[in-house]
Amino acid sequence: MKIKKGDLVQVITGKDRGKQGKVIAAFPREDRVLVEGVNRVKKHTKAGQTARGSKTGGIITTEAPIHVSNVQLVVEKDGQKVVTRVGYRFDDEGNKFRVAKRTGEDI
Repeated sequence: MKIKKGDLVQVITGKDRGKQGKVIAAFPREDRVLVEGVNRVKKHTKAGQTARGSKTGGIITTEAPIHVSNVQLVVEKDGQKVVTRVGYRFDDEGNKFRVAKRTGEDI
């Protein structure tokens, strides 16, 4: 998977198209990423009581994972943010680096 935790990404399709956010978590096995502020869902939790007696439960708004094909990496070029695809390159020692296809720079 070419998108990693901590990357700045932009949603390219779906109800949140155009929104940008930081990747909170990546799930390579499911090909999904969790992006802050994107794909927010309401979750109903059962009412209960903590040990101190306060009430818990209600409606919680949280982010849900989004498929990695629906986001693109955002890189900065000349002070502007551009969306780009990600490629790979190897150096002389055999180390693998991610490369922004649009700018040609290492990520």
